[in-house]
Amino acid sequence: MKPCRVCWRGGAIGALLVVLVVLSACGPKNDPILQLSAEEAMEMGRSWLEKKKYFKARQHLTRAFEASPNSPLGREALLLVGDTYFLQGGQANLIQAEAKYRDYLNRFPTSQRAAYAQLQIGNALAQRVRKPDRDQSITENAERAYREVIEVYPTSEYAADAREQLAVVRNQLAEHEFTVGMFYIRFGLPQSAIQRFDGLLEDFPEYREKDKIYFFTGVAHNESGQPAEALLLFDKLRREFPESPYLKKIPKLKPPKAAPATPAKPEAPEEPEADSADSVDSGDPS
Repeated sequence: MKPCRVCWRGGAIGALLVVLVVLSACGPKNDPILQLSAEEAMEMGRSWLEKKKYFKARQHLTRAFEASPNSPLGREALLLVGDTYFLQGGQANLIQAEAKYRDYLNRFPTSQRAAYAQLQIGNALAQRVRKPDRDQSITENAERAYREVIEVYPTSEYAADAREQLAVVRNQLAEHEFTVGMFYIRFGLPQSAIQRFDGLLEDFPEYREKDKIYFFTGVAHNESGQPAEALLLFDKLRREFPESPYLKKIPKLKPPKAAPATPAKPEAPEEPEADSADSVDSGDPS
């Protein structure tokens, strides 16, 4: 005997309802973390953070913020959420950390911890910078973030850290310019290299390895057939960096390139001489 189709459907519906009840009982409303007060969640979040259990710390600190978003405790919790991402590290977490710090600044721009959040934006960016031969847009963003700490919060306890880190990222940007200049030298474009190296010294006067720039700019001038300019740079290298390892690599100066010969101007055709009076035909038939 076949089972009643109506009965079968009724049984299936009943089973589905049981599953839904079980799932709802285990749902977010019954999450034990959500039963905690902001103070309890904050305390447990800090505890997990000290143990470097960043995921668990983040869960509790997020609860503390959501339970009391506008209180001093809630504001601190949001900042600590950013710290859990930052300390955990890795590209994805650093991106999340930057987002949390920016969220904090957007919500609480006048907070006493705003300078710290701004510094951490720079730090989260600085830890994601790429090698000097790659795109440096992230490095440029880090530079701007550190400058903002110095300019907006000059008396902050974090201003000194920002200046120190700013020097690091600017050195990275200068290395990028040097790498591009070396690319031009390798591919036989010394004049382009000279322009890049000169720009580096102008834009980054605090660059730490100027002896390297003097040397390779001199090399580029030498390759361009400009020995006088090369000699000036090699002499400058000797004076300012008497212990530089590049002194042993100074090449023999090449003779200057002869200027291209200017084509001779064609001589102007001679003016025809005027006929003398004796040879002029007066037209007199006699």
